[in-house]
Amino acid sequence: MILKELDNIQGIGLGGHNIDNIRYADDTVLIAQSEQSLQKMLDIVVKESEIKGLSLNIARTESMTISKKPQAPSCKIRSNGTQVKQVNQFKYLGYMLTSDGKCETEIRKRIIT
Repeated sequence: MILKELDNIQGIGLGGHNIDNIRYADDTVLIAQSEQSLQKMLDIVVKESEIKGLSLNIARTESMTISKKPQAPSCKIRSNGTQVKQVNQFKYLGYMLTSDGKCETEIRKRIIT
C-alpha cells in the first residue's frame, strides 16, 4: 500500500512496464532514472510509512548509482535531514549488485561455490 503512491513517478522502462521498485518481504529497492526522482520516491515512502506507524531504518538504507563511467556519479539523497549512505555495491536477495552494472564478481563467486 505504501508503494502504491509511487505509481506516478518514472522508474525505468522494462518490457514496456515502469519499474520503480522491487520488493521481497521487508526488503525494498527503489529504482529511478535520476537523483531527483529517487529523492521524491524516498520522501513518499517515508511519509506514507510514518502515516501507517512505520519508520525507515536509515542505518540500513543505502543508495547506489549504476553507470558506465569509471567513477559512479554521487547521489546525495536524504531522509528526514540525514544523508543516505552511498555504496558501490550491495547484496540483494543473495545477489551482489555493483555500480558498474557488471556481474563478474557474482559469476566468479558462483563458479567457485
